[in-house]
Amino acid sequence: MPVELHVRIEGSDGPDPADGSEQRPFASINAAARVAQPGDTVVVHDGVYREWVDPRYSGLSDSRRITYTAAPGEHPVIKGSEVVTGWSQVDGGAVWTVDVPNSLFGDFNPFAEEVDGDWIVYAEPTTPKKHLGDVYLDGTSFYEVTSRDAVTDPPLRTEVVDDWTSTTDRVRDPAQTQLVWFAEVGPEVTTVWANFAGADPNASLVEINVRRSVFYPREHHVDYITVRGFELAQAATPWAPPTADQPGLIGPNWAKGWVIEDNVIHDAKCSAISIGKEISTGHNFATLRGDKPGYQYQLESVFTAARLGWDREHIGSHLIRRNTIFDCGQNGIVGHLGCVFSTIEDNHIYNIAIKREFYGYEIGGIKLHAAIDVTIRHNRIHDCSLGTWLDWQTQGTRVTRNVYHDNNRDLFVEVSHGPYVVDHNVFASKVSLESFAQGGAYVNNLVCGTVWLQPVVERPTPYHTPHSTQVAGYAAILGGDDRLIGNVFLGGDASLAYARESRWDAKAHHGTVGYDGHPSSMEEYRVLIADPTRGDHERFADVPQPVYIRDNVYLTGAEPYEAETGAVVLDGDASVRVVTEGDEVHLETTLPEGFAEATVATVSGTDLPPVRFVDADFDDPDGRPVLLDTDLVGEPKDEGQAYPAGALRGLKAGSQRTRVW
Repeated sequence: MPVELHVRIEGSDGPDPADGSEQRPFASINAAARVAQPGDTVVVHDGVYREWVDPRYSGLSDSRRITYTAAPGEHPVIKGSEVVTGWSQVDGGAVWTVDVPNSLFGDFNPFAEEVDGDWIVYAEPTTPKKHLGDVYLDGTSFYEVTSRDAVTDPPLRTEVVDDWTSTTDRVRDPAQTQLVWFAEVGPEVTTVWANFAGADPNASLVEINVRRSVFYPREHHVDYITVRGFELAQAATPWAPPTADQPGLIGPNWAKGWVIEDNVIHDAKCSAISIGKEISTGHNFATLRGDKPGYQYQLESVFTAARLGWDREHIGSHLIRRNTIFDCGQNGIVGHLGCVFSTIEDNHIYNIAIKREFYGYEIGGIKLHAAIDVTIRHNRIHDCSLGTWLDWQTQGTRVTRNVYHDNNRDLFVEVSHGPYVVDHNVFASKVSLESFAQGGAYVNNLVCGTVWLQPVVERPTPYHTPHSTQVAGYAAILGGDDRLIGNVFLGGDASLAYARESRWDAKAHHGTVGYDGHPSSMEEYRVLIADPTRGDHERFADVPQPVYIRDNVYLTGAEPYEAETGAVVLDGDASVRVVTEGDEVHLETTLPEGFAEATVATVSGTDLPPVRFVDADFDDPDGRPVLLDTDLVGEPKDEGQAYPAGALRGLKAGSQRTRVW
């Protein structure tokens, strides 16, 4: 019979050993994790638990899972850090130092481990690398500097430029950038120097991260685990590219059926929640071996994973919901291969990669590769370097009813063939959409910033049989093959979104004008490729793929695709603002009078032509045509009935204020 096991930081205070009962609770979560069986519930009471929880046993199914939960009304915290005391002041100033015995770290000292691996970018080969260690003063993380002198005189950090898009990015409160540290690792001790900006570390809570993870099985296939209601923080997670092991502060480590819900998760050095790749399919080989590009190793990892049991029966199908995730250096949620068939919903993700201590091409509030049949629904994602990045094999994926605002960039889809659906979202940042992909359907979105379209012919990528991990083929990304219906686009100056170089804003547009030159139907495309004097392959080479664009609305100078049917271009004042008031988020819109005439019938998969390379329809995982019948705030739409363009079924001309979170 399932049992309830209790954990309390003080443990049993009686003469008998702890047995997990309320009267004799375990003193650590790991003690319960060593005995919890399918169907059991581990109830964790108030306290700060400084441990790496490593579940030993799996649940057996969704109905016989092992659940780890906070006790009702209580707030247990699991930290990857330890308290450090005994700081000595240096020359009476703001700098203090302490010697930490290396025995505190065991076989993993984050102050000796570099932030390094495939796809990481440092300015020069000789640039000193950052480390996984971190220092926290009353919960606020410090910045690492590269010398003891820089601890005394910290460099001023106010504004940073993103080298990937050349856009201006925000960093954390500049006053906090004076909190810096430097460390030297010796044979017996690690010496840390830190600038506390006038605070007394011996009168405050000072912690350093010690453990790589806080809730993460060391073994694979520990399935059907629920983690609910915790605060999880301060882990020394490593750089997590798609060509390496991807450990997070919390995650299943190559398993099936986890539920991670109602947690507060913060201060992962790199990634907070990982539903990603494991080590046997490759681990930073491009960096370690230097013989092939990372692209080739990533391609190989897909085929290696398939040989090792990467399929629906063994991997993925995770549920990540109602978590608050913030202050992480690389990702809020990361995954390659292991994220398949998962749902990410109702999460609040912010302040991801805005410290800018290190940089690379694997950064985002949500960063997924091979997001096959993944649903990203009703999340609020803001103040991130990049809101969501879907990279490789975005197929059967749906991004719906999310609110993106104040990001450096909102949504980036890269080297994917589709089909994927992006519907009823608000993209309120200056850079709204970037598609280095094809085969997408963008329906009923509110797009306030730029749209950038880019073919990628030098990196052919795999595609799959529908709703499966089985590889069906691979092809280059030619661009196009997209469907855009019922969206609202706002205009503006693209050069304001891309701050430094004209080569970026020349590719960015407001509206769908970037699709000019593509044929508007498959019939037109077939005519263009029907030249009998050219060979089988050559006759396709210079012909853009068709696009299917209709019934979009263009405001304040946004421009439509040249062959669009039903385009509504309106003059007059228009604006969209996302306004935050405490925990509430409101959408404030001002739209011109003609907007009342801009309507579009509810869209389903039967309205969306199949994608060309994959030859797949836009359907749900159960094989039925997808029905895009729910707006941003959860209001239903009747099939076949016409509603206003954009993300809200009640969007209207004039001024309007709608709570969206």
